[in-house]
Amino acid sequence: MTDARTADQRIDPDSGLPILAMPRDGLPVVVDTAEALSECIRELGDGTGPLAIDTERAQSFHYSAKAYLLQFRRADAGTWLIDPEAFEPSPGADADFTALREATSSAEWIIHAATQDLPCLVEDGLWPTSLFDTELAGRLLGLPRVGLGPLVEKYFGLHLLKEHSAADWSTRPLPQDWIAYAALDVELLVELRDLLEEELDKAGKLEWAHQEFDHLVEVYRTPAPPRVEPWRRTNGIHAVRSRRGLALVRALWTHRDQLALDLDKAPGKIVQDKAITELAATITKDNHKVPGPREMDTVMGFHHRLAKRYREHWLEACHEVAGLPAADLPSLQVAHDGPPQPRSWQRSRPEAWKHWQQVRPAANALAAELSMPPENLVSPDALRRLVWDPLPSVDAQAISERLAEHDVRPWQRTLLSPVLSAALRAE
Repeated sequence: MTDARTADQRIDPDSGLPILAMPRDGLPVVVDTAEALSECIRELGDGTGPLAIDTERAQSFHYSAKAYLLQFRRADAGTWLIDPEAFEPSPGADADFTALREATSSAEWIIHAATQDLPCLVEDGLWPTSLFDTELAGRLLGLPRVGLGPLVEKYFGLHLLKEHSAADWSTRPLPQDWIAYAALDVELLVELRDLLEEELDKAGKLEWAHQEFDHLVEVYRTPAPPRVEPWRRTNGIHAVRSRRGLALVRALWTHRDQLALDLDKAPGKIVQDKAITELAATITKDNHKVPGPREMDTVMGFHHRLAKRYREHWLEACHEVAGLPAADLPSLQVAHDGPPQPRSWQRSRPEAWKHWQQVRPAANALAAELSMPPENLVSPDALRRLVWDPLPSVDAQAISERLAEHDVRPWQRTLLSPVLSAALRAE
């Protein structure tokens, strides 16, 4: 391919492929005025065919997972980059993109890895009525590498630079090479979508893909509810073995989270998870003395610049936990809204354990036969829920009905139910 995008003829030394260096239409401007936004909306609304979309975030730098740049491309409209912050009525307030949503609502949206981009798009008041996820299409096809770069290499023989993927996209003004990078992320999505759709159709998987895409549209139409006890996701928490130790994780996490919100910084930039759990793990019993300044000084993570600056917050958290009565300490057991991990089933739920040993290998074998990752055939959670409670019957219909209760799509149930029924009938 030789056009404006590869005019400089640079070659990637690792792949030996020409580098996708410049958008075919040149660098787009960043839309940051009301007049430019009106023109952008008009052009995208008048465009034809599907709409390619991407976002750029800055989660490694800022507290929020919001988008700091929105990228769009559509036939007969070209590429447009929008700065969402320029349209916020006040810092942190949501911009009003109602007109943009209405202008593009009839178009199929093409997103690579939609689960990453849809949450921040919905936050900006933008959501699709129809979707094509190029990453998910690659997974259903069983492709070994489904990142946008590898797919561009496979289908277009071009190398897509990804050196700015972890950049601080809140930076203004954006450097020109960043603008090129952002525009190139949507440059070939329409063409890629068409090629993947053709392969899905040939493989007999196109209807499967449509059901998956429709499911994503439905799931991500509204913002996700806040997590229950989000502090339990702190990395390294498995090493904390006492309830008072968990209380210290909770207190340190809460102080850090409020600081991160106030400072608009990624929590890990203030103090890392590892430091929190390492300090909390020193409490080996619920009545053990809570660590103080001396113990904190032995944890390297509390020596970093911002961690030292806010040292009084960590010491305050320790003081709070020292005074907690036993009744206020968190449980060692995580509250589940579904089955626990199967490793604990053998003694507590032997029948479920037996069925798990039958259905899991059968599902994995079917996924291999269909050339796709097992989790794209059926989520591990749905498979666990299938066998956790006794089934009224192990015939295919009963299994299909149980799977339907847990969001398993019709194409998955059609394929899985007879296979799992046969596995459960086998001795």
